[in-house]
Amino acid sequence: MPDIIINGPEGRLEGRYHHSKENNAPIALLLHPHPQHGGTMNNKVVYTLYHAFVRRGFSALRFNFRGVGRSQGTFDRGEGELSDAAAALDWLQTYNPNASACWIGGFSFGAWIGMQLLMRRPEIDGFISVAPPANLFDFSFLAPCPASGLIIVGDRDQLVPQEPVQKLVQKLMHQRDIQIEHRVIAGADHFFAGQLDELNAIVEEYVAGAQRPRAAAAER
Repeated sequence: MPDIIINGPEGRLEGRYHHSKENNAPIALLLHPHPQHGGTMNNKVVYTLYHAFVRRGFSALRFNFRGVGRSQGTFDRGEGELSDAAAALDWLQTYNPNASACWIGGFSFGAWIGMQLLMRRPEIDGFISVAPPANLFDFSFLAPCPASGLIIVGDRDQLVPQEPVQKLVQKLMHQRDIQIEHRVIAGADHFFAGQLDELNAIVEEYVAGAQRPRAAAAER
């Protein structure tokens, strides 16, 4: 799990990268919560997502947005952070030119950035969105959502109420050819304290299920 430095739009971006030993392994980019509220790539939810993808055979990258840790620059209200995420995905694709699939995962603010990146990069095949802050940020750009994915929330989330997330899920579910799975973890707060193992199990199960049809198609 080596430290890496990516050339970002405002200077270097600090990251952690795991390269899969499998040929043509799929890739996953994981995005952290709000930089102005203590969010970093070492957040426990992001760390959990990262290792869930690693265990499924992915080459996975998590990194610090501008102004966080050793990443250069200053917070840019989401616009600059989206550019950072695009630069990180470019780096990931450069090192994995023959990747069999491309996924994006994000937690809270990172989920909002990840869904915006999803709209801009048609090569992204699937997403994991944990506690997307639909009460705080505008998700209306998902019209239509270009890929299927998984949305996870806790029923005791003190920052992101279930109702706006449910409205977002319902909107996405009505789109043709898109499958959205919505999972609510009972008793979980915004940071899934004490329930990261359950979060991990849900993510691994979902990703494994999404990989099976692709593997079967490759064998035909």
